[in-house]
Amino acid sequence: MNRSTWYKSLLLVMVLALLYACAEQTPDKVPQLSFEELEPLLHKQNDTVYVINFWATWCKPCIKELPDFEALNKNFSSQKVKVYLVSLDFPNKYEELLLPFIEKNNIKSQVIHLTDTDANKWIDKVSPLWSGSIPATVIYKGNSAEFYETTLTYAELKKIVESKL
Repeated sequence: MNRSTWYKSLLLVMVLALLYACAEQTPDKVPQLSFEELEPLLHKQNDTVYVINFWATWCKPCIKELPDFEALNKNFSSQKVKVYLVSLDFPNKYEELLLPFIEKNNIKSQVIHLTDTDANKWIDKVSPLWSGSIPATVIYKGNSAEFYETTLTYAELKKIVESKL
């Protein structure tokens, strides 16, 4: 192998390694979970504030508030705050609607696709106050949890999260 070929090969390997190392969560890596798999996320006992928003691509109020959750995720990224966007889109719409939506809107928060469509079995486990409509959000730290079955603004989210930090 001559020196020129060796350098080109090395350069190619370095570029591929860099691309791999810099890869962020891509839409095709959105976890698809049953409620049983998601449920432990609702009960973590540590010093982190968890913001868990239930939404869907077909829900206009949900879509309206997503930028506020994204801003919260960005602005509190250096603190012990985790934002999860739990999509309730139908399982057969995962590739057709959900993944393109995440990519088009450049969603950076952790998205989870809840595949358990029998909401009557798990809604009360999220909150006994939940009627089942969305958007709905749980914000908790340890045993201190609050549930909101309404659209939240960035100012409201910030105030709630700061009260738990």
